[in-house]
Amino acid sequence: MSRNSSGTIPTGIKDVTKIEEVDLGEKDVQDSSRDSYAPTDGGWDAWGTVFGTTLVSFGTFGFVNAFGAFSDYYNEQYLTNYSATLISMIGAVQVFILYLFAGTAGAVFDSIGPRYLVPASGVVVVFSLFMLSITKSEHIYQQFLSQSVLFSLGATFSFFPSMGLMAHWFKLKIPYAIGCLASGASVGGIVIPIMISKLIPRIGFGWTIRILAFITLACFAGGTMTIKQRRPSKPFPKSVSALFDFTAFKDPCYLFLVLGCWFTVFAVFNPFFYVDLTSIFGRISPGLIAGKVGRFNILYISTLISSILILALWYTSFAQENLIAFAALYGMFSGPFFSVTPSCVAEISPIERVGARIGGTYAFMASATLAGTPISGLFIKEQTRDNFDKLILFSGIMSLVGTALLLVSRLIRNRNLFVVA
Repeated sequence: MSRNSSGTIPTGIKDVTKIEEVDLGEKDVQDSSRDSYAPTDGGWDAWGTVFGTTLVSFGTFGFVNAFGAFSDYYNEQYLTNYSATLISMIGAVQVFILYLFAGTAGAVFDSIGPRYLVPASGVVVVFSLFMLSITKSEHIYQQFLSQSVLFSLGATFSFFPSMGLMAHWFKLKIPYAIGCLASGASVGGIVIPIMISKLIPRIGFGWTIRILAFITLACFAGGTMTIKQRRPSKPFPKSVSALFDFTAFKDPCYLFLVLGCWFTVFAVFNPFFYVDLTSIFGRISPGLIAGKVGRFNILYISTLISSILILALWYTSFAQENLIAFAALYGMFSGPFFSVTPSCVAEISPIERVGARIGGTYAFMASATLAGTPISGLFIKEQTRDNFDKLILFSGIMSLVGTALLLVSRLIRNRNLFVVA
């Protein structure tokens, strides 16, 4: 460094040196702060959050998975004056609202955090169930208001942010963490239909739903105590573009991923609504092997197998033994679609945009959830074998189209099909 005749450093150069030192110091602070919020991939708080979000998943999406039991009861006893297609719209609108507000829920969650949003969401969900318990038979608008609208508005503000929260705590283990979360919905898909079938004949529809409401209250209480925030809260976005990461669609890998999910979700709920099945193993197990096999590999292969099962098992025979085999296998191979899709989005997204991209993905799929079930219902206005065959064929074709698009996304990720991706 140059000096003047007196041997001292000129004042201007000393000022520049101080500025550089301050800038370097601030950068070090920012780097250390960023590292302090890096995913831990384990620990009490991380796994406690997984446990709490799994409870929330049971009390929210578990009811979506159990809609087949509600649909059966509504068709056979409670809403007999209405068509099966209109009754199926209760479930379709429920999923549509859940998906539609996923992006908004993520932004609110980032601003408020789980401490307040999870219990607030629980209050709305539990209240909606108590409202459902006092609905009257042959008044379908009451089911729409309580089960489709109010329930979903409450559930979306805890279920989807919980998925985004996994990316804050986990990196390598995120497929397994999200798989555990999704398994809560699968358990709900088992327990709730059993309770409905066993309790309604004994204590009636109203008290059965109230018991489910109290169980849901306990789930949210557990979630409130165990779900922890990893990263600091952010200001609420001032524009719609901040809620949804529209720039993500410039990435071909992401674009074909969400298009594939759109076609797949068009058909994936049909077996849930028309065949009683479960998928716990299929939602947890992919997370255990995703690191070795690859998330995109698991997603397109499992969706391909699900499509084949629809056409090879469900389409070919309605014998009880065949339906049981289809239910077990389809539950296993359709499960990864729900558990691995969010981790695929997380894998190709910056960590600060994971929540927005997951929310945007599900919001994009919302239209398919609204249209898929009612369109499928049009095939079975008259419940004949030929009409059910058309429904199943439609589901299989849509699922195959989705599989093809997911495969394109996988190939964009890496053209070698035999590597982990």
